[in-house]
Amino acid sequence: MKKNLNIIQIRGIKGLVIAGMIISCLIAGFIGFPGLVAMHIWNITANYVENMPSIGLLQGILLWGIILASYFTFRKERLVVCMKSPQGLNDEELKSVFADLKKQAQDDKIIQAMMKARDAELKVKEESNSKSDIK
Repeated sequence: MKKNLNIIQIRGIKGLVIAGMIISCLIAGFIGFPGLVAMHIWNITANYVENMPSIGLLQGILLWGIILASYFTFRKERLVVCMKSPQGLNDEELKSVFADLKKQAQDDKIIQAMMKARDAELKVKEESNSKSDIK
């Protein structure tokens, strides 16, 4: 099995809270704080220039976005995005992954209930198809 395969599992309310905190920290660190700094720099500059309006936090975030977009647009080194399909797993690796999933599914009551419901749904469809074929 590939060693670089990472799986993130979020379990329960605690996992959702932690995921929310991580996302909010990333947003604050990469969007909010630089926007706040851009706002303060703009407002300090506005004090020294006549007829220059001051801006708020939202405009500071937009200014930060303009600065960032300009940087990526006008820098000499181009940003290269390579699109290729990931290399698939071979049959042995797929079998081991599905065996692990089955083992986890046997322990999970919700997955068992979903599998039983799916089996019942397939049986109903098969019965309705066989009845329509007989007529």
